[in-house]
Amino acid sequence: MITPETLQLLMKEVESEDPIDFADLPFEEDALRAIVADHLCEIAERLENFSVEDRQVTLMAVAAKLVLENLVLHVQLLRQHGIPLSREVDALLGKLRGGDGQQ
Repeated sequence: MITPETLQLLMKEVESEDPIDFADLPFEEDALRAIVADHLCEIAERLENFSVEDRQVTLMAVAAKLVLENLVLHVQLLRQHGIPLSREVDALLGKLRGGDGQQ
């Protein structure tokens, strides 16, 4: 089983390709990574008795929820700052609304 420390290292490695903008959050980046890594390792530990398929499905659901949450927060920030959405994001949201992508 992966340790929180190893997961944190992997997170940093992934971030080297796709950096996270921590902006001016009043938290240390490594402290935030530690909280997330600890939480995900706890989830993985609770899944130990699940079948491989059930573990994969559960972890995919967790990942999907986090990606969705990230998308929602990103769109909220753009709107809050009056920044227009990219064509791709606008088209995606339009598909979700059942429209043509126009706001």
